[in-house]
Amino acid sequence: MANKLNAADLPIRLEFCQKMLQMVEEDGNMLNCLFMSDEAHFDLNGNINKQNCRIWSASNPQTLHETELHPLRVTVWCAVSSRFIVGPYFFEENGHPVTVTGDRYLNMLREFFYPELRRKRISFNSVWFQQDGAGPHIAQPVMTELRRKFPNKLISRNSTFRWPPRSPDLTAPDFFLWGHCKQEVYKAKPTNLNELKQSIRATIAAIPVSTLQAVMNNFLLRCRTCINEQGGHLNSIIFKTN
Repeated sequence: MANKLNAADLPIRLEFCQKMLQMVEEDGNMLNCLFMSDEAHFDLNGNINKQNCRIWSASNPQTLHETELHPLRVTVWCAVSSRFIVGPYFFEENGHPVTVTGDRYLNMLREFFYPELRRKRISFNSVWFQQDGAGPHIAQPVMTELRRKFPNKLISRNSTFRWPPRSPDLTAPDFFLWGHCKQEVYKAKPTNLNELKQSIRATIAAIPVSTLQAVMNNFLLRCRTCINEQGGHLNSIIFKTN
């Protein structure tokens, strides 16, 4: 189910989409340098929990699922670009899943995300990094780090280029990745968390570059649709890979 938008959200979403399209028009390479990031919970029982958001994929999964009170789960982070996906990264300590905190999120950036960009020979000066306004993402040490690492190229709550609140319908992870994983990960019928993690890794690794390019181009389409809707939700759009 989609997040309910407040009246004050609409002009923020509208302004964001207008600014994004303008910047992409002025810099044709910007879309190739954009990394859209997020995390989600994958339950061993077959559910994906992305708090209060709609997950889109080849079909619109608006089915209600009953969930266990304390299911076995992993928390996965990814950053999606048109060239490759950074991740999955699993938030865990000593092999056990842990809650995402500001300190753990900052540690993930330093020990996983940045090294992955270096390994791929991606210049930090070229990267546009997007995240939503979740508490761990905007903790003061995290924001200080991200502003330093990606000066003038950070898209986030509390940044110069402000990410609009309650807007999972605009992100690549929410709009495509988590829904795609929901369809593929559980086909292997994992029976424990290690098997679940391996299935997540395999599913993400199998996504072709052509699909990632389509996903990011579709992001621009969603921005245009959001403008046409005066900042409203994009209820008519469903991403399809074929």
